[in-house]
Amino acid sequence: MKLCLTLSVLLSVILVEADEGKYTSKFDNIDYKAILASERLLLNYYKCMMDEGPCTPDGKELKKVIPETLETECGKCTEKQKAAAKEIIHFMVNNKLELWKNLLEKYDPQGTYREKYQDEWRKQGYPL
Repeated sequence: MKLCLTLSVLLSVILVEADEGKYTSKFDNIDYKAILASERLLLNYYKCMMDEGPCTPDGKELKKVIPETLETECGKCTEKQKAAAKEIIHFMVNNKLELWKNLLEKYDPQGTYREKYQDEWRKQGYPL
């Protein structure tokens, strides 16, 4: 579940550092299921993350924190963000595998994090 937060960040959780050392929870109630259910919304977020389309201000912030999220195993993420990420990753792997693979290539081009998290990913059934 460690790297799962990356996709949560990509799709629904805007991570802005809060005073207590965790990412803000102010976006925890975004309906990420509605985003996943809408091809248009999902592709808008995807294109933003892939530098293939415009980004909303929250999309821009999102792109900034992805490297830290990967590096720290989402050490600043809330439990709610982690749970949402797990669900989002399952959706992407099962329904949007090509998009998922493209995101992996963009945000982990050397496979550093895939190697770091490979045991956890195998347990979850995610393709490396």
